[in-house]
Amino acid sequence: MKRRNFMKRAGLAAAAGAASTTLAAPAIAQERFELNLVMPWPKGTPGVGVNAERFVQRVTAMSGGRIVIRLFGAGELVPPFESFDAVQSGSADILHGTPYFWVGKSKAFNYFTTLPFGLNAIELPAWLTYGGGQALWDEVYAGFGLKPFYAGSSGVQAGGWFKTEINTIEDLQGLKIRIAGLGGEVMRRIGAVVVLLPPGEILPSMQSGAIDAAEWIGPWNDVAFGLQKVAKYYYVPAFHEPGPGLEITLNKARYDALPADLQAILQAAAAATAQDTTTDFAYHNIQAFEPLIQDYDVELRAFSDEIIARLGAVTREVAEEIGATDALTQKVHASYIDFVRKSAAYQGRFEETMLRQRREVWA
Repeated sequence: MKRRNFMKRAGLAAAAGAASTTLAAPAIAQERFELNLVMPWPKGTPGVGVNAERFVQRVTAMSGGRIVIRLFGAGELVPPFESFDAVQSGSADILHGTPYFWVGKSKAFNYFTTLPFGLNAIELPAWLTYGGGQALWDEVYAGFGLKPFYAGSSGVQAGGWFKTEINTIEDLQGLKIRIAGLGGEVMRRIGAVVVLLPPGEILPSMQSGAIDAAEWIGPWNDVAFGLQKVAKYYYVPAFHEPGPGLEITLNKARYDALPADLQAILQAAAAATAQDTTTDFAYHNIQAFEPLIQDYDVELRAFSDEIIARLGAVTREVAEEIGATDALTQKVHASYIDFVRKSAAYQGRFEETMLRQRREVWA
């Protein structure tokens, strides 16, 4: 090796060593943020509780421990249906839930979870991301001091568990049923007695006879909660929840006070959780369906065309009334309904036909 080349390489090595020494110096201590997350379901609940836990773990990993989130299941820090109030007041920082649990605050919240016969699990995030839905959600929640993020969907849900067959509209009249969201209002208007219970109270209420029927989510969660042991007739699909959305929502003042990179981490972690949640439900509902039918005394049913027609007519009435609540809700309603009408026309020619054709091939 020529002396000139050797000296040149030695100089470069020395410079690299100096840079390495500089980079290895202790980093300046960074502020650490501790946040509390509350939710209306118990820890470990399939699909919902589990993915809230994954969100917490993801944020810690992505932030290098700069954000540490303490997770509280239903009733551990606040009662299940007080999660929204806790985050709004600042007694908690984040909630994992679903907007229609808090519709007593604003009827506009319904649109960010689901409407009966509404958007499915692909269409809802499409509307939020590209159709202006997220900006509307931000505007609605800003009035309560909150910042929402979409956190996935269960996909199309089950219509529910019934102790007796439902053959006509008259069979629903006087029936005591646990059902959430606008589906509950539709049921109430056709004569059912609607009871909204936290998830942990559904099974005991069915066992005691306090309610005659209940919807929860779908095969995976319903089996986990034991609903197949207390009712025989399983009505599918749900008219009222074609693709309900979940949320990860933060106290806005707390969120705004975070450094920009940590805000981006929370947003990215919520988006990853949305993907996890939707695919988690899709896979496990498919896996749970066949054993549910084979291993238990369960009979699948679907609501008759007559019942669906009546439920649909009442849904349109309810949606129009909600849309007229106030100017902001009217703006949300107009955007959502425009997209759901277009989706119905498109999916009728694409997804609906594809699903029928696929069933014929693989049946």
